Amino acid sequence: MDGGEAMTAGYDPVQFGGSVRPAELRSLVTALADAAVLGDFFTISCGGAGAAWRPAGEAYRHGLRDLIGQTARRLGVSQDRVAGSITQLGYAARLWSPALACALGQGIVPDLQGLQIGAELPVRLRLPRPRGWHVNGSGVLAGLLYQTVVEEHLEPLAAGLDVTIASGLLWGNAASAMAGALGVIVGASPCLAKPARALADLLLTTRRLRGTGHFTGPGLDFRRRSCCLYYRVPGGGMCGDCSLLPGPGP
Repeated sequence: MDGGEAMTAGYDPVQFGGSVRPAELRSLVTALADAAVLGDFFTISCGGAGAAWRPAGEAYRHGLRDLIGQTARRLGVSQDRVAGSITQLGYAARLWSPALACALGQGIVPDLQGLQIGAELPVRLRLPRPRGWHVNGSGVLAGLLYQTVVEEHLEPLAAGLDVTIASGLLWGNAASAMAGALGVIVGASPCLAKPARALADLLLTTRRLRGTGHFTGPGLDFRRRSCCLYYRVPGGGMCGDCSLLPGPGP
């Protein structure tokens, strides 16, 4: 495919009106490369091949069981729900981070329907055929990001988990991962502070993320209504946004 050729992604742009159009491959690859500069959590590799990759949907049907087991062994955790929560939180951050960086930096939402996952920790993500959307309008951007990350990935993952984890905890993890990713983006590009906060406010009023937490000031300091259980990891503690910390709650 030529670098200037527009792509047809998996989403139906009609539901979002004329504010969404297919992104050109060159623009999307540039946006993903710019995101990757922020670190491993912001990295999605493109193209190539290899037996070590598996479709994300297949991994969700098995509840990320292998990665949860690896996490438990690496952290010395005996409780499945603790390892499951921490794995899901980290995975949510891996999804949100590049998607939000591309959205805020280039106005592009990557299409993650063809996403593949590496078989070993640390979690790696790959798009065999990168595709995406140029988006205009903050409301449309929030809606497409929610669909991309939560509906297409985190909801199927939650349905496939074979460990018992409260739904409020899982969606609190999703919100925490979203806020944390935005904090990294704004730390690197302070000029994005206002649009990042506006986008976060919209996302936090959307379905699964509604009621999961709130910002404690004008910036991106987030306080969630649940706990990811990291304090139950040997040598662990409470995260900065944990509901168990002293001080004013939600």
